[in-house]
Amino acid sequence: MEIADKWIQLGYTAKLVLRIVGILEATYYYRKNKASQKPRVYHGGRPIPGYSLSKDGQPVSDEQIKEWLSELIADEESAYGYRKLTVCLRRDHQLVINKKKVYRLLKEEELLQPQRQKKRKHPRKLANNREITAPNQLWEMDVKYGFIVGEQRFFFLMSLIDVYDRAIVDYHFGLTCEGKHAAQILQRALWKRQP
Repeated sequence: MEIADKWIQLGYTAKLVLRIVGILEATYYYRKNKASQKPRVYHGGRPIPGYSLSKDGQPVSDEQIKEWLSELIADEESAYGYRKLTVCLRRDHQLVINKKKVYRLLKEEELLQPQRQKKRKHPRKLANNREITAPNQLWEMDVKYGFIVGEQRFFFLMSLIDVYDRAIVDYHFGLTCEGKHAAQILQRALWKRQP
């Protein structure tokens, strides 16, 4: 590029010099214009307004929103992340607010909870090292649970399963599931399956 500039300044035509040097005209002029431009400075987007609007159009200051967030987090039962807190602000205070703004406000107030670590899944080891040839050689216990919508509570089903034929030997069905229930179904299963 500098060689081409020198010959062009001496009076030779740009087309001739660029053909000899082996540079396309478009490339030459693009680089020349790019070098003369000032580099752009990124200022991080538009400035933060400092307020959000309610659904009826009234401005609500960020300080008020931070106070509401602190109150929501101060509850004993609060294990909310920024997305659920956004839903609470929209529902309880009729705010038109973005989850990213809630995240920023929580970060400013140092109210963000650390992200939960994903639990590693353990491989299922179901009778891998055993040769099951008849019933009653190996039993497994399984617990399932579901939610009762009308009563707003959970139910539990604990079953004792024979690995050989996958038959349910005994089970417990109830609103609680404790160790004593496991002991009871084991005793009943032993009583049922005794030779």
